[in-house]
Amino acid sequence: MPLRGIVSPGGADLWSGRQTTQKTQKTNKTTERPSMSDTTETPETEEDRDEQAYALDRKTRASILYALDVEDKDLLEGLLSEMHAADIADLLEQFNPYDRGRFIRLYSGDVHGDILSELDESLREEVIQFLDPEVLAEAVRNLDSDDVVDLIEDMDDAGAEAILDALEDTDRVAVQQALAWPEGSAGRLMQREVVWAPQHWTVGEAIDYMRGSEDLPDQFYHIVLVDPRMAPIANVTLGRLMASRRDVKLADITEEAFRVIPVTQDEEDVAYAFNQYHLISAPVVDEEGRLVGVITIDDAMIVLDEEHEEDILLLAGVSESSLSEGVVQTSKSRLPWLFVNMCTAVLSSIVIAQFEATIEAFVALAVLLPIVASMGGNAGTQTLTVSVRALATRDLTTANLLRVVKREATVGLINGVVFAVCLGIVGMVWFSMPQLGLVIAAALVVNMVVAALAGTMIPVTLERLGVDPALASGTFVTTMTDMMGFFAFLGLATVVML
Repeated sequence: MPLRGIVSPGGADLWSGRQTTQKTQKTNKTTERPSMSDTTETPETEEDRDEQAYALDRKTRASILYALDVEDKDLLEGLLSEMHAADIADLLEQFNPYDRGRFIRLYSGDVHGDILSELDESLREEVIQFLDPEVLAEAVRNLDSDDVVDLIEDMDDAGAEAILDALEDTDRVAVQQALAWPEGSAGRLMQREVVWAPQHWTVGEAIDYMRGSEDLPDQFYHIVLVDPRMAPIANVTLGRLMASRRDVKLADITEEAFRVIPVTQDEEDVAYAFNQYHLISAPVVDEEGRLVGVITIDDAMIVLDEEHEEDILLLAGVSESSLSEGVVQTSKSRLPWLFVNMCTAVLSSIVIAQFEATIEAFVALAVLLPIVASMGGNAGTQTLTVSVRALATRDLTTANLLRVVKREATVGLINGVVFAVCLGIVGMVWFSMPQLGLVIAAALVVNMVVAALAGTMIPVTLERLGVDPALASGTFVTTMTDMMGFFAFLGLATVVML
């Protein structure tokens, strides 16, 4: 695959020390956030200030809506001139479809690619359809290649084609090449704009080259050193570069933390490498080990944040959605897991039905059943959350699994005994039945230990089977604690009290 859009000494004279420039796409990736004191009112309390630190205040939002009502483009531009692209994207997400349409029609000439990049995926196509082709072309032209890929990879064919048509030929080829890599891979995450240099260059040569180039990326963190085969061998930070003498070789001031990312590597593994090894950027190589792009920490942390968000949603049985989605779409996304939960609740009901005679003889058992199930469910959820998080960060492995299981079982036993004493006393005093107090105490101990074991072993087992532990663990753990809690409580009651 040709390496398009890379800034380099390039050409046949690469190793002779002559410096030439290969054109790259100009970028405008980040902007300084404005001071919030310019756009928000001072909160009355410290707590309010913390809550509203980066939120749009109602006065600004009301002023923007007024500008839309009177169709005052100058007023709207003045209100938005100091706002960061991410804040404008948040504003669009908060608007209803009618106000969103009015906003885009009035402000369309100034919509930047950064706003589209920051916008929620579910709204991008809606916003793009309001934009003229010339405005869309100008908006995406200054984006880095990785941002363009992120912008269109979740769109339908029509929306993706509109973005691609807005790009110049060389940029379109670069984006199409990135889209050819598997979804969720490093190839989709990387940007093609890289600054690299031969390993024999000195600090002075690198500085002179960068000063003479008009097409450097607006923001980069390292110069990637490559060998004659275009294989990356080290990174040089800009800080060390500027602090070194001109005659120092770049190879002598390389950074210790250096990792090469295969272009087909899963983006979750990429994010883990950045977090684990404290990387700022890392070169991406193809199957032959040649430099094809670079991944920066902002993109890796976005992946990490998305993975955390996904785990939280899956633990609650909710698929990925946003507040801007419609009622019907949101309902459809939640129905499947609610149906699964209904089926598992039926299993728990079947267990209860086996002890119908016991419940008829002692109605007090029905009163205390929810306590046993609730305590076990909460304990299981606590352990499950810790385990899923540990699996995601790779802190829970085969090497320490047995120790973690013993630890969680012991914690469950201790907590079970503590609450067993409390509920045992409540049962004896409330119903004047010492046997009932002993039964619920014993059942609670059993269920708390089962909850601890299930919360650890179920996600580990699912991961071994190739199933996302966050996806199904919650349902299995809840079912296990409910069934075992009901069985232990009613079974012991049948043996002791009948």
